[in-house]
Amino acid sequence: MSISSEINDKKIVSVAIIFHTFAVIFITLVFVMNWLLELFTSTESIAHIALLYAIVIAAGVYLGKIKIGGISLGVTFVLFAGIVAGHFGFSAPGDILNFIQDFGLILFVFMIGLQVGPGFFEGFSKGGILMNVLAVVVILLNILVMFGCYWLFFDTTNPANLPMMIGTMYGAVTNTPALGAASEALGSVFPADKIPEIASGYACAYPLGVLGIIGATILIRYLCRVNIEEEEKRLEEAETDDPTAKPHVMHLRVANEYLGGRTLAQIHHFLNRDFVCTRILHDGKVSIPNAKTVFEVNDEILIVCPEANSEAVKAFIGPEIEAEWNVELEQQPLVSKRIVVTKPSMNGKTLAKMRFASLYGVNVTRITRQGIDVFAGRNHHFQVGDRLMVVGPEDNVNRVAEMMGNSVKRLENPNIATIFIGIIVGIIFGSLPFAIPGMPVPLKLGLAGGPLIIAILIGRYGYKVHLVTYTTTSANMMLREIGLVLFLASVGIKAGGSFVDTIIVGDGLKYVYTGFLITVIPIVIIGVIARLKCRFNYFSIMGMIAGIYTDPPALAYANGLCQRNAPVISYSTVYPLSMFLRIFTAQLIVLLFCGL
Repeated sequence: MSISSEINDKKIVSVAIIFHTFAVIFITLVFVMNWLLELFTSTESIAHIALLYAIVIAAGVYLGKIKIGGISLGVTFVLFAGIVAGHFGFSAPGDILNFIQDFGLILFVFMIGLQVGPGFFEGFSKGGILMNVLAVVVILLNILVMFGCYWLFFDTTNPANLPMMIGTMYGAVTNTPALGAASEALGSVFPADKIPEIASGYACAYPLGVLGIIGATILIRYLCRVNIEEEEKRLEEAETDDPTAKPHVMHLRVANEYLGGRTLAQIHHFLNRDFVCTRILHDGKVSIPNAKTVFEVNDEILIVCPEANSEAVKAFIGPEIEAEWNVELEQQPLVSKRIVVTKPSMNGKTLAKMRFASLYGVNVTRITRQGIDVFAGRNHHFQVGDRLMVVGPEDNVNRVAEMMGNSVKRLENPNIATIFIGIIVGIIFGSLPFAIPGMPVPLKLGLAGGPLIIAILIGRYGYKVHLVTYTTTSANMMLREIGLVLFLASVGIKAGGSFVDTIIVGDGLKYVYTGFLITVIPIVIIGVIARLKCRFNYFSIMGMIAGIYTDPPALAYANGLCQRNAPVISYSTVYPLSMFLRIFTAQLIVLLFCGL
């Protein structure tokens, strides 16, 4: 065989190998493309549905972090990612979308209820009543402005326009749970195949809603000629002058002769004020007093009491003095230790009934709950997660620690049973019909209102039925965010098919500017009243507005301007009632007006 023939044979073999390689690659690519195509288009596949939600949620969360002018839409951008996916046909069966949407909503509102429950009723204390009244007025004004825009700008003979305006209103006030409550209530009024997709109105109004809340608070600042520096100084002066329940420590000398020979329990009864005597210096010896400890004139004592009670305690017992028993203290076998309440059996028990001083020879001087120090009053109800400052002999302090639990690891375990027991009761409660004259169908609190109310009640009174409601802040936030993104993704995917037509062909532009009016008008009216008539601090007004609109970006903006906690305090004061009313009125409006 000639050399040229061998070369030709090798060329033929090389070409064949290359052709075979390309053929394998091509077939592999075709297989992979068909596999991916099936994965993305086979809506009945579990893998497809999981992939759909993973892509929508991940894209929405990352895009929501992008800030424009220092403001981002946050996790709510998941709604817009879902709309894009739905628009391009990346969807799932309707039953699956409905289930995930409703389950996400239940989980979201229930975790909100657990969070706000312990402080819900405290919001109606003397300092919070006026703020909550203003919150109710703002919510009513939102509804009135919504109806005004509906009658002025829309065809009232079209039955789909009012539901869309309801969706627009809840986008304007940036309240997602209310959107879920309204969507659910529409299912009781409209046939299953004709339920309006009100998420389109919500999506149109939401971006300007976020901007409008912040912009309206800025407008109030200029209308009322607010000086930021002066407001900060007033807050500082108010905090200095206002006697709060923060613990106040002082050394006193017993000067009231009437107290000579009296026990600590008798002095408590006579004075009728909350205070704790943590140490007593008698005859040169320092000890931990208990209820039976007898006081004598010229004894020196260390008192912890609320700041508001300090003057009364001093006037009754004796003057404040400089402590000179540090050396003696070092000779005493006393320790101060932080103890965490982790045993469920301690839930709801009061400090007075525990008898720490008489039984264990120790005193609880401070209690920290959710990062805030509160005075250890006799009527304080313990909750799992409370952190106590206990003073006394080391062995006795350790016994108290064992009794209270003091196992941080226990706090890391979420109380799953309580969560799902609450959800069961909430769903049953939300399904109970309440017949109201004039309404086409009985009122039901539904999957949003029922679990929310039950969660608030469990969060506040769960210890009475031995339900431990404690969850770490991170655990609560994680479960809440999971529920929210599942709900938003489902709503967005369902609304995606008609969203573009709503914007381009329909009344999308109207939803945008009417939503802006719904956002801004009530804020400006009530904000000016709160400032000029009620004399609220501007930072408190900012926090109050953010709480009424349940809008974290607005709170973040207020916190950026203020160095103190005024925005956060007013936000937390009105947030629970506002959230409840948003959800409740969403269903009430749908059932009262959409069924007509």
